[in-house]
Amino acid sequence: MDRLYFETKVLAEDNGAITGIGWKFSQADRIGDMIDADAFKGAVMPLPLLFGHDPSDPIGIWETAEAKGDSLQLSGKLLIDAVPRAREVFALVKAGAVRGISIGFATKRAVSRIGGGRTIKALELLEASLVTIPMHPGARVTSAKDAVSALRVAAAIQRATAQLAAR
Repeated sequence: MDRLYFETKVLAEDNGAITGIGWKFSQADRIGDMIDADAFKGAVMPLPLLFGHDPSDPIGIWETAEAKGDSLQLSGKLLIDAVPRAREVFALVKAGAVRGISIGFATKRAVSRIGGGRTIKALELLEASLVTIPMHPGARVTSAKDAVSALRVAAAIQRATAQLAAR
């Protein structure tokens, strides 16, 4: 199984719903590999959502994997109500400590690229993992809804309200 690490955009909600960009088609990863959008056709869902490609550490499922625009977009759910490890990873995602997604796949067809790397034309998507250090430089976490940010906003509103009331 090939494993490519790259940073991605991830949005995680308090109910465990998670979305992210699994691959940017317009950019090579750090080792020069690119994947054609058509390579993801026929992905069998749901797909395991693992932590760090560890098959003994499933933390959720990816329900959809769709090539849209210039990226593979994933959406799924961290099983935060049923799996303690999912709650831990969810906290790390919300805090920004875990920002990447890495896809695990078996290459079915690829061609060499001039200057190194490959263009992967066909693959079997096996899993997608949340990771700390991704391989692909073109994708990154955009946001994760979290209680800490909400509390900061609430505190700022309370301070402003207190200042206005004191006048």
